Amino acid sequence: MNYRQRKFSRRELIKFMALGAAMPFILGVTHNARSAEAAKASKALMKYQDKPNGNEKCSNCIQFIPGDTPDANGECKVVAGSISPQGWCTAFAAKS
Repeated sequence: MNYRQRKFSRRELIKFMALGAAMPFILGVTHNARSAEAAKASKALMKYQDKPNGNEKCSNCIQFIPGDTPDANGECKVVAGSISPQGWCTAFAAKS
């Protein structure tokens, strides 16, 4: 059998090594983004509701990440999913 051996240039070898060294970082960034949402608690677990609990509401909580407008739904650092600024859950912590 006649096998052709391909020789790599130094440039190709350096590119290959750089890509190999960068792969754990590239994969780690995408994995961390998915893990952050998966690490959040469910609405049911946190007893989330779309209405305030007295004066306590998501828009007054340190965990709340506002939407584009004051009335738009936002996100929460603790609870997964879309969060109403008028909502409330057991993770409520008043802004100081």
